[in-house]
Amino acid sequence: MVLVFRRLSRTSKRNVLYSILFVFVFLYFSGLWSRFFERPFSEFDYPLQGAIDGLVEKLIEGHPPLIQAINPYHGINLLITSPGKCSTRPGEHLRLVYLIKSAAGNFARRDAIRNSWGFEQRFSDVRIATVFLVGTSSNSKVARAIEEENRMHSDLVQADFVDNYYNNTMKTVVGLKWAFEFCPNARFYFFSDDDMYVSTKNLLRPALDFDSDSNFELYSGYLWSGSRPMRHVFSKWFVSVTDYPFDQYPDFIAAGAYVLTRRALLKLYYGSLFTRPFLFDDVYLGIIAEKLKMKLTHSKEFHFFKKEYDVFGYRYVVTSHGYGDPQELLRVWNEQKTAGNA
Repeated sequence: MVLVFRRLSRTSKRNVLYSILFVFVFLYFSGLWSRFFERPFSEFDYPLQGAIDGLVEKLIEGHPPLIQAINPYHGINLLITSPGKCSTRPGEHLRLVYLIKSAAGNFARRDAIRNSWGFEQRFSDVRIATVFLVGTSSNSKVARAIEEENRMHSDLVQADFVDNYYNNTMKTVVGLKWAFEFCPNARFYFFSDDDMYVSTKNLLRPALDFDSDSNFELYSGYLWSGSRPMRHVFSKWFVSVTDYPFDQYPDFIAAGAYVLTRRALLKLYYGSLFTRPFLFDDVYLGIIAEKLKMKLTHSKEFHFFKKEYDVFGYRYVVTSHGYGDPQELLRVWNEQKTAGNA
């Protein structure tokens, strides 16, 4: 091969070198090169290395931690906590808490949710609480508007980090921490993005089957199984082999909408203390669940993509993605409420 290369003309040699360079650049940026260095998922482990399920069970039982937490996100300062949101009389429980991940500037979306599926007095005999998880904004007008919004509604949980897409894991950990510290008396915790249609009625209906069992563990939503890390360098979801060396993700529930029982929330909260953060919040919770041997439940009525709308077709829908237009959300939810489906 070397001898053949030496016999080529200077121009031909240059073309060969350019071709080789092109192939290597293509392999690198397309992510194909990284695939050669991936480890099989059968070898999965993730810092904190080793099993943590026994440690978490001890914490749930009230024992002090034997090792130090490694997740720095738990040290994020909470600027707004809405501390009275989950206040109840002795022996009383909330049935459902909505924790809605919302970008700082999405005021109209939050108002639409307050006036639709997040309305806390939707059912007179069911205690519901709604909070919005937000970060901070460098825009002074947005920052002042958030302060005014919280004075009006007292339903914001704001943490001291800049609000952007790649900080969603921070926002999720803040939500787990807030629910653990400020809302210990709820049966169910529903995490959602602010561009979702949700039917509270359909969400609560199956919950009645195990509402009285405080030890029931449920982590349910739209389940992804067998997903592979995106190695394409220019992808929004790019993950390097250094950050995640395995050829497959654990099973995970899509972050747009999922429901947890109290026990499941406790396990994810304590598990997050001892699990290094990951860029994407749904995969991160899937990693924790894998380390804790939690069972994830797929619900066909949690729609990851936007389900085509008609009044009857949404009869059993719990969630549908793609409702970033506040007016569309209000229209659809009011139609479903009139039809008895929301």
